[in-house]
Amino acid sequence: MKFLGFLLVFFMTASMSAQCAMCRAALTSGDNTTQAAAVNDGIVYLMVIPYLLVAIIGFLIYKMKKNKAS
Repeated sequence: MKFLGFLLVFFMTASMSAQCAMCRAALTSGDNTTQAAAVNDGIVYLMVIPYLLVAIIGFLIYKMKKNKAS
């Protein structure tokens, strides 16, 4: 149940703004705001993969230690 709660909180943060100040200034200086939103989404998606891998590996290590202790 805790793991499910962690995933819920983890994916709720995906709507956060992940652009650096210079990227935001360069992309929002024109009239094309959809391109800025696409770059922001791409940054968030690229950021999710390493955290997801670490979470999966941590969960597997937890399960292995729990099974070994039993």
